[in-house]
Amino acid sequence: MNVLVMGIGNLLLQDEGAGVRVIEELEKKYEMPDGVELLDGGTAGIELLQYIDNRDVLILVDVINTGSAAGTISRFEGEDVPAFFQKKISPHQLGISDLLATARLTGSVPNKIVLLGVDPQSIDTGLELTEVVAGKISVLAGLVAEELRSLGLVVEPRSL
Repeated sequence: MNVLVMGIGNLLLQDEGAGVRVIEELEKKYEMPDGVELLDGGTAGIELLQYIDNRDVLILVDVINTGSAAGTISRFEGEDVPAFFQKKISPHQLGISDLLATARLTGSVPNKIVLLGVDPQSIDTGLELTEVVAGKISVLAGLVAEELRSLGLVVEPRSL
């Protein structure tokens, strides 16, 4: 199985960096099996097409605005993922919407796409996540590990 776990976001805008922070947490806390790649997608958009091409599964992690309370974690799958990115809260999400549309047009869209996200408290300029979102990073990393396990992959905690 060929899986890409991609955290996206801007580390300069407080909670906007949550997706990237989850990738850091996964690298620190879990041993990933062969066939699973972790990628800091930053704020890139269409440039990421080369990374999702020929993937069986794409798991995106990002800050999302569902209208729920800050820190609320949500999961979307399939067609709900590109539809969700059309209701963007940041410029990079427009790029992800374009990325997924281009992947569909070129036939390189993964068989399964999952989005795990957290509602932000603040996306103002700042290098630190807000306390409420920072408290969800480990939870999101655990949910990514569970997604991978649900695919039949063995994801083990790292020995500290």
